[in-house]
Amino acid sequence: MARLSRIREDVPGAETRVHLIQGQFYVSGDPNVVVTTTLGSCIACCIYDPVNRVGGMNHFLLPHGESASGPNAVRYGAHAMELLINGLLRAGALRSDLQAKLFGGGRISDHLPDVGGQNATFAENYLRHEGIKLLPGSVRGRMARKLQFWPATGRARQLAIHGDDRLFRQDDADVAAPPVNRPVEIFET
Repeated sequence: MARLSRIREDVPGAETRVHLIQGQFYVSGDPNVVVTTTLGSCIACCIYDPVNRVGGMNHFLLPHGESASGPNAVRYGAHAMELLINGLLRAGALRSDLQAKLFGGGRISDHLPDVGGQNATFAENYLRHEGIKLLPGSVRGRMARKLQFWPATGRARQLAIHGDDRLFRQDDADVAAPPVNRPVEIFET
């Protein structure tokens, strides 16, 4: 497993927050765990087994790469998805019960290739090929996202971070703060 940034509240019954960055994944069945990340063009795949109440999330940067081996392999979708699914199966999930939600894949700048769209298409095709049910999530669009995922319940919540290309130009000294939005809950229907 990739190294994790982990913050634990020392209050009884408090949530344990696990924050993922690019190339990381985390699997748990603990109802007190919430996995978080921030996404632009990257994808986070949240997979959950509702029968065995175990789930996990990954965060990958690109769909695939020419040299997708060694320590850099975790940055690529194919490797990240394999690690997450295998981690879930080792934790007691059954492949036949897995359900997924995808988040991220935003087109953050018109001046760059649509890597986010490529990431989203890759993840959707990967899940379809693996026979994993894809539930509603939030991919593509023109925004970044902050994401929370409770792996033991499958609950996901995102906060949209709206901005424009000015946020990514270093020569722009006066950048207004993006508007604050309310979190959106994504539940199974």
